[in-house]
Amino acid sequence: MAKIFCLLALCCLAGACGSGNEKKQTTASKNFQMIEVPSILDNPDDRAAYIGKNYWRNFDFTDTSLIGKPETTEQAFADYVHIIEHMNAETAAASIKTTLSKAEADTAMYAHFLDLFEKYLYDPNSPMRNETLYITVLRVAIGSPKTSEAEKTRMRYRLDLAQRNRPEMPATDFAYTLASGKTGTLYDIDAEYLILFFNNPGCHACQETIDQINDSETVRKMIGDKRLKVLSMYPDEDMKAWKEYLPTLPTHWLNGYDASQQIKNEELYDLRAIPTLYLIDRKKFVILKDAPFGEIEHYLTQKAEK
Repeated sequence: MAKIFCLLALCCLAGACGSGNEKKQTTASKNFQMIEVPSILDNPDDRAAYIGKNYWRNFDFTDTSLIGKPETTEQAFADYVHIIEHMNAETAAASIKTTLSKAEADTAMYAHFLDLFEKYLYDPNSPMRNETLYITVLRVAIGSPKTSEAEKTRMRYRLDLAQRNRPEMPATDFAYTLASGKTGTLYDIDAEYLILFFNNPGCHACQETIDQINDSETVRKMIGDKRLKVLSMYPDEDMKAWKEYLPTLPTHWLNGYDASQQIKNEELYDLRAIPTLYLIDRKKFVILKDAPFGEIEHYLTQKAEK
C-alpha cells in the first residue's frame, strides 16, 4: 500500500493532480520540461504507465549539447530512476525500453544514457542501485543495433553474473573451512534462515555491518531460538590477515574462508562490493540478494513476529 501512495505522489509531481490545464513546474531543472499527466487518468497504475512511456517526450535526444549539462540531463535522469523504481516490473521494463529506443536517435546520446543507467543502477556505491532494473537495461541494450559488439560482450558478462543467485532462486552451494580446520558446505547448514555475509579484513563498512548484526534484537532472538544462523565468509587468500581479523567476529557465527578460492575464481557470487549480504531460507533459496542489513532485519522482524 505504501508503494502505491508513493507512486501516486510521484505521479502528481510529474503531472496533473487536479486540472489538466494547470501550468506545471519542472522537477528536474528549469531546462527540462516535465510532462503533464491527463487528469482523466486517476488510477495509479495508469498514471505510472503514462509517465513511463512519456517522461522524455519533451527532451531532445538529438541535442548532444545536453550531454554536457548534468544539471539538466542527469538531474532529469535521477528523477526518472526514482520514479520507475516504484513502478511494477512490467511498467518499469516497458519504460526503460522506450527510453533507450528514444536515445537511439543519436549515438553519443545513446552511449550517455547507457552510462547513466550504469552509474545509477549498477555502480555498487550508488544509493539507487537496482539490479532488477539494470538487468532490463542490459537485455534491451544487448538487442540494440546501436550497442557495439565490444559493449555487448561486456554486457553479456554482466548479465550472466547478475542473473546468478537472484531472489527465489537456489543459492549456489560452496565449501567453507573454519579456523579449526573443520569443513562444511552452505547446504549443510540447518537453519530456517541464514545470513550469508561476505567480508574482508580492514573493511570499515564490514565492521559497521558486524556491529549492526550484533546490535539487532531480532537477530539475537532468532539465533537464540535456533531459527537463524550467520555464515561469515572470507573469499580471498590472505590467511594471515584473516586469522588476525577473526577475533572481531562473533564466536557464535560460522566464520569460514574459501580454501579452494572457488567463489572468487568461478565468480559463484557477484562480489563487486564488500560487504555483501544474502538472506537464504531453509531450502537454500535466496530471499534477499546483496541487500543492506536494514532490509534483512526488517524482513526477519516481520517473520519473528509470526
